[in-house]
This record gives sequence, structure tokens and C-alpha cells, in this order.
Amino acid sequence: MRQPTPHTALRQLDVLVGEWDLWALGRSVGPIRTEFAWLEGGAFLVQRADVGPETALPGEWGPNAPFPTVSLIGYDDTAEEFTACYADGRGVARVYRASMTDGTWRQWRPAPGFHQRFTATLGADGDTMEGRWEQSPDGEHWATDFDVTYARVGKP
Repeated sequence: MRQPTPHTALRQLDVLVGEWDLWALGRSVGPIRTEFAWLEGGAFLVQRADVGPETALPGEWGPNAPFPTVSLIGYDDTAEEFTACYADGRGVARVYRASMTDGTWRQWRPAPGFHQRFTATLGADGDTMEGRWEQSPDGEHWATDFDVTYARVGKP
């Protein structure tokens, strides 16, 4: 079967491709292995994350840990933004809008009672990202949910 032609905007996400270890709450959560890889000849980017035997999860994370997770990221050429379809091991499924601008990856979604947004900035070395997840009950008053650090462990 032939492959679709990827939209050129997807090339902005090339900086994410590879394997990363994710740490949260300082370094009290992690490492969580995260992989970004191209699908369908580059028409979509898949992000997968899962815990391993060496992953530390504090007690309050245990019952709510979402792993494994997967996001399928594509580009909407009429809205000129990315869309990430997310699913996890708890049965949660969400759709986020997303952007990549000047090395900053953002995802967000408005949802009654539980708005979310994520921001992570790629380090100058291209092998680290620092960011955070935030939540809001009304989309106006935001609080940090948790900070994250990504460290690249492998490139394709």
C-alpha cells in the first residue's frame, strides 16, 4: 500500500524523534521511557510512554498512573496546528491541540471542570526538555500539576 504525503509542517517535530527518559516532580517519579517515532511515512508522529522495573512512582501516583500511554500526532492544515489523540492504560482518551514554536512544544485542551495545558522547551543541546503540566477548573485560573524533565537516551 502506498504512503500518504506528509504535510511539511510535520518536520517541525523532527526534534522530538527518538527515545527519552521522562522525570517528574524533580526526580521522584521516573524514569518513564518515552519514544517519538514517525508513522505512515512521516504523516503522523506517535508518542509512547511506559514504566519499567526501575521506575519510581510515589504512593499518590500509584493508583492514578496512566501507563502505558500513546498519542498519535497529526497536522490540521486548515487550522494550522497539530492535534494529538491520547489514550492510556486507565481507559482515558483525550484530544489535545498542539504547537511547536521556537523549540517549545505545547499541548492544551479545554474541558468542563478540567482544562489542561502542557509546555516544554527544548534545551540548546537538543537532548533535554524542561516543562510542566498545568490544570484549571475554569480555563482562567491555572495551577501547576507537575513539572517534567525529558533527557534523550537515543536518536533514530
